[in-house]
Amino acid sequence: MVDARTDLTAAVAQVAREAGQMALARWRTDFDRWEKEAGSPVCEVDLDVDRMLQARLEGLLPDAGWLSEETVDSPERLTRSRVWVVDPIDGTRDYIRGREGWAVSIALVEDGRVVLGVLDAPARRERWHATLGAGAWRNGIALRAGDRGMLAGARVPTDALPKIDHHLTAVHKPNSIALRMAMVAADEADLLATLRWGNEWDIAAATLIAAEAGAGVSDALGGPLRYNKPDPRAFGVMVTAPAIHAEAIAWIESRARAALIG
Repeated sequence: MVDARTDLTAAVAQVAREAGQMALARWRTDFDRWEKEAGSPVCEVDLDVDRMLQARLEGLLPDAGWLSEETVDSPERLTRSRVWVVDPIDGTRDYIRGREGWAVSIALVEDGRVVLGVLDAPARRERWHATLGAGAWRNGIALRAGDRGMLAGARVPTDALPKIDHHLTAVHKPNSIALRMAMVAADEADLLATLRWGNEWDIAAATLIAAEAGAGVSDALGGPLRYNKPDPRAFGVMVTAPAIHAEAIAWIESRARAALIG
C-alpha cells in the first residue's frame, strides 16, 4: 500500500510541478484579479490552474471526489472514499503582489485522513511532498521537525507578534499558510497557530508534510483534524515542534475558546 501511494505521490508531484510552472509563467505579469469577498483575493490564474489540476488529477484517480478553493463545492464528494483537496494557488495575495510566498497545494484524502500531500512553490524553488507512513521531503531531502523543548523563544512565522506573545520569536512569514506549516516540518519555525475557522484546502497537504516530519499537528484546541467533512472547515490549526505541542495548546487554549464562542 505504501509503495503504491508513494508512486501516486510522485505522479501528483509532477502534476503540481507543471501547475507551478503554469502559474510562474504568469507571475509578475498583467492578469485580472478581484475579491471573492472582503479580504479574499483571487485572480484569473487561480481559476486556470484549478481547471488544469482538476483535469489532470481526475485522470490519475477517476473515482476520487473533488474539493477545491476555486470550484463550487458539491455534496457529491461526500459519497466518495477518496477526495482530492486542492488550493491551486495558496497565498494568492503574495502571488498578486509579486512576492514569493505562494504554492500549489494538493492532498489526497482517504476516509477522512490525508494520505499524500504535495506543495510546489516554484518562485522559492521548493518542492515538498509526503506520503502517509513514508516521511516528508523537500527538494529530495528528508525533513525532520526541530527539537525545541520549551515554548519560550519558539520561532513563529508572522509579520509581528502581539505583546501577549513577547516570549516568542518572529521569523519571516510567507502569505501561504501551507508554506508556514511546512516551515515547522523543515525546522525553520517551531510553531504555527491560527485561531479562526479555516478551510480544509488551506491545510490538508501541509498537515501531512508536518506530521510525517514528526511535528505535532492538531486543531487549535488540540483535537484531531479530519477531512472531507460536510462543512469542510476546521477551527484553527496548531503545528509545532513535537516537544512543545502540549505546552502550546495550553498557552493558546483560553484565546481559542474565546474565539470559538465569539
